[in-house]
Amino acid sequence: MQSTVQSRLAHKICPLCEACCGLELKISGTTIESVVGNKDDIFSQGYICPKGVAIRDLHVDPDRLQTPLIKRNGKFEPASFAEAFVEINRRLGPILAQHGRQAAGVYLGNPSAHKAGLLLYGAQLSRALGTPNVFSASTLDQMPKQVASGLMFGSMLSIAVPDIDHTDHLIILGANPMASNGSMWTVPDFRGRARALRARGGNLIVIDPRRTETAMIADAHHFLRPGSDIFLLLGMAATLIDENLINPGALSPHLAGLDQAIATIRPYLPERVASATGMSAATIRQLARDMASAPRAVLYGRIGTCTQAFGTSASWLIDVINILTGNLDRAGGAMFPKAPAFAANTRGKPGSGRGFALGRRRSRVSAVPEAGGEFPATCMAEEIETPGPGQIKAMFVIAGNPVLSTPNGPRLSQALE
Repeated sequence: MQSTVQSRLAHKICPLCEACCGLELKISGTTIESVVGNKDDIFSQGYICPKGVAIRDLHVDPDRLQTPLIKRNGKFEPASFAEAFVEINRRLGPILAQHGRQAAGVYLGNPSAHKAGLLLYGAQLSRALGTPNVFSASTLDQMPKQVASGLMFGSMLSIAVPDIDHTDHLIILGANPMASNGSMWTVPDFRGRARALRARGGNLIVIDPRRTETAMIADAHHFLRPGSDIFLLLGMAATLIDENLINPGALSPHLAGLDQAIATIRPYLPERVASATGMSAATIRQLARDMASAPRAVLYGRIGTCTQAFGTSASWLIDVINILTGNLDRAGGAMFPKAPAFAANTRGKPGSGRGFALGRRRSRVSAVPEAGGEFPATCMAEEIETPGPGQIKAMFVIAGNPVLSTPNGPRLSQALE
């Protein structure tokens, strides 16, 4: 007589990006039969993107590890966790004893920010190793935004995001939330929220070198020369200054350095910077005017504004423009999300804290300053290759695949060999 396994429902979240959409999994034994959005999830309300649906494929992927592997005689062989820890201890201890703590390095991949266990213990591992050589996917993605936010607001996690559900005018620069659900701006079902924005008479403007999925549903799409975001943003901010459109409103008592910022930006009028952007000066001026005149407006930039030569300055100018138009920290503008607990901007007296430090130490080979306790991931290869005191000889790679996801992967692959 055959026994039948009764199916059950399990409610989880998708860990593949910060949107953390709610999933409803139908499970039979250890088999995932189906994955759909959880309609009762208070946040995502049943929406999931193709990444969430792919959870089942990842679960059954033949490359998924079910046990630790130890390389013996040039080949990986399955091992128990006990054997793996013995091997790590056998090889790591002598390296640290002979070469010091700086001989270890840690790389944290993207999922380390989306799983509670990795959030709790990834940082603990780095501290226990006692190495300054910490790298992560953040320096390949959003670190310029975090640095700008840290210097402006005192914490690199105090990042202002669009209040899409109440704004009248949303400009998206170098981002594609139709595909990403809003990177560093958790907004499941962007399509539905954008539709609601337009239904109430609002506008969606996209500025991007590529006609993205988001650009296809926008009211207007402006093409921008890649890497010229800094000139566009300077031109928009200079227009606000030149045409007397500055109105910080309730922000005024809280601003420091406004006069210096205005003096720095003023010379970069659209007529001066337009040729660098591939956009007309008239278009740049109109973008600024529309932001200033809208009842509630917000400018949002993401990975396209970060992964370029002037990423930190571009990230700063996005917040500056929101400030100059009075659209920072207000409904319908750019607002600061707060975690229920533990985050730096939920504790202590407002306006107090240690602030944000940058460049407390520099990398050994290129003397690159740290940011948020991390060196750029692009420094990993040279820190492994270059002989001398502090050369990395033991590397922990956690929830990441930097040979594929960092620049010059072949060089890093050779260094790791």
